[in-house]
Amino acid sequence: MAVRFIRIFFLAFVILSTNGLSFGQDNNTTATSVPSIGDLMTVVDRATSDGTEGKDWSTPVKLVIIFSGLAILPSLLVMMTSFTRIVIVLSFVRRALSTQTIPPTIAIIGLALFLTLYTMAPTFSRINETSIRPYIADEIDFETAGSRAGDSIKEFMLRQCRESDLALFVQMAEIEPPASPKEIGLHIVIPAFIISEFRTAFEIGCLLFIPFLVVDLVIASVLLSAGMMMLPPVMISLPFKLILFILVDGWGLLAKSLSLGFQ
Repeated sequence: MAVRFIRIFFLAFVILSTNGLSFGQDNNTTATSVPSIGDLMTVVDRATSDGTEGKDWSTPVKLVIIFSGLAILPSLLVMMTSFTRIVIVLSFVRRALSTQTIPPTIAIIGLALFLTLYTMAPTFSRINETSIRPYIADEIDFETAGSRAGDSIKEFMLRQCRESDLALFVQMAEIEPPASPKEIGLHIVIPAFIISEFRTAFEIGCLLFIPFLVVDLVIASVLLSAGMMMLPPVMISLPFKLILFILVDGWGLLAKSLSLGFQ
């Protein structure tokens, strides 16, 4: 019973960490589409069924599993997807613009979430094609479905990891360096991926700060030359920074750069 619980949680977390939305797709979607809510419910229903005894788990137990997976979904989204880098960069932009709480935090998180769904769509589609649909069609067993889904997530994280970060955690784990990065366990890949994303996000944030810092310096110099030392330079530089950001289509360039960075 306990072993089955662990297996169900593992596959539920892997699948729920993918996009459970169908985005208007019908029931005749191709195998490369993102899994729909119906597919996820079918997987959970099949995974909680006991074919040997001919009995299914009760509905409350299935609901507990589903809501437990939804509760852990934010952590999975932060740890194993592009969400971390995107939300940090967007926070840097808001700080560089000196707009305090504009855009509001909920808007920043919402934009980061949907950019994450966009950048992770190829990985989600691969999981749907190689793991979810074959499992629903009785072509593979439960363990194989979970293994393939985990391999797809690992492949994405390895593409974004720096070799130095992977080597660091391999060294701290005191294990022999594997012949291929794909042989490294998720308990090593995930923290290495998070550290790499933090570093990349802070590098992008520092580069974004430079043009806005130049504007602040120019405005501060002008005010100092005019003898307006009591007037806060940030108050005067804010509209200039906003105009500069709008004229260069800052949000569009930012979304494009972040999306292309994961390809």
